[in-house]
Amino acid sequence: MTEIVLCAAGALLALAFLLAMIRFAIGPRAVDRVVAFDVLTILSISAIVLAALVAGRSIYLDVALVYALLSFLGVIVAARYLEGGE
Repeated sequence: MTEIVLCAAGALLALAFLLAMIRFAIGPRAVDRVVAFDVLTILSISAIVLAALVAGRSIYLDVALVYALLSFLGVIVAARYLEGGE
């Protein structure tokens, strides 16, 4: 039963990643692309956590945490740039 749930979660992550990539590619404004990029990073973090569950390796959770912190800072920098702030 657990394998079925993990496979379903992986399939939903793949579908969401595909939809976010489409939004990133055709987003008419830069703000749409930044939001799509943020969604892509969240989905990537979720995929890393899912891989940690499947492999049974807790070190992947540390990688996901570091990636989450760096992507948060990246989105903040992009938002400040688009806002025109100093």
